[in-house]
Amino acid sequence: MPYSQPPPPPNHQHPRPSYPPPQWQPQRPRSGGGAGAIVGGIFGVVAVVFVGLVVIGALVKGGRHADPVSPVAIPTLTPFERPTSTPAASESTESRLSETRKDSTETTVTRPAKQVVNTSLKNNTLYRAGSLPRVSCPAGSASIYSHSQLKALILKTSRCLDRGWAQIMRAQGLTWKRPGYAITSGRGRGACGDFPSGGSIVPYYCPRNETIYASTTAMVKGSGSSGGYGQLTDWHGGVVSMMAHEYGHHIQQLSGLSNEWWGQTLRSSSQSGKLALSRRFELQATCFGGMFMRSVSASYPVTPARRNTLYYFYSRVGDWAGNPRDHGSPANNNRWFRQGYEKNKAYQCNTWLAPSSSTS
Repeated sequence: MPYSQPPPPPNHQHPRPSYPPPQWQPQRPRSGGGAGAIVGGIFGVVAVVFVGLVVIGALVKGGRHADPVSPVAIPTLTPFERPTSTPAASESTESRLSETRKDSTETTVTRPAKQVVNTSLKNNTLYRAGSLPRVSCPAGSASIYSHSQLKALILKTSRCLDRGWAQIMRAQGLTWKRPGYAITSGRGRGACGDFPSGGSIVPYYCPRNETIYASTTAMVKGSGSSGGYGQLTDWHGGVVSMMAHEYGHHIQQLSGLSNEWWGQTLRSSSQSGKLALSRRFELQATCFGGMFMRSVSASYPVTPARRNTLYYFYSRVGDWAGNPRDHGSPANNNRWFRQGYEKNKAYQCNTWLAPSSSTS
């Protein structure tokens, strides 16, 4: 049954897709799935609820063998599109010390004159950022069943995410800033609405205030008929990788991918078209999460056995029969997490150039 979306901000100008909540009933293996509540706009203050992937499947503990699928291969980096405008002939490049633009929150950003930032989906400047550098980020033995321990781990690893992504984004002339965090043990209300939404377990990223919201109890133990991540693995790497997915939405926001995706969504004339765009958007965030887990694998650590736990984890989350196809099939969630983990290149997470079969 459809649920009510969080109320839009006063300047909200666009209709919002409305999907049923994720459902997971263990006694019915085919039920369950992930549904994202999307709220946003192209200009001005946007409010898009970026939800994480939803756990579904059989009740299990610990690691399993990886789903036997091959990562998606995107062999080359597509050249950037040529700029649509150039400086006037009388104004030399050398004389133009900087150029400014207005970002989506009306902040003036100064950039070097020779750097042209591309915000398109297929040729975004972010894709030239390369690999996330190796980051030292020992996780310790935090229990996912302790709110204080899990919250501390999430905030600790968020600094590791900062160190990696800030470095490669700034190198490409992209603005980077740290997202905010609101981590509670129960339920709460954020700038984009309640978290988690009724019957859901997933955290969400709200671009209105660039904050990630999450309930540790819902994520780990579940909510309503939705099972928790702790029913797939009691290792904290599963939850942290999901938070890395939400951080991936922050990277999409800062690089302009979010606005471009939402603009195309609004222009799409069919529900199937909107869902196809949503899947590419969410799978890209999953790929970015895989990049992060690879970058900390030596120190976290993510051993080969734990890597397989993550592969299994991502083969059990995504869209399932009877639910909206807005996050991608479990097989493709597994593929794109592996793509990020094994390739660890920003352009290898370019879901917008991938075949539709890998984003179904």
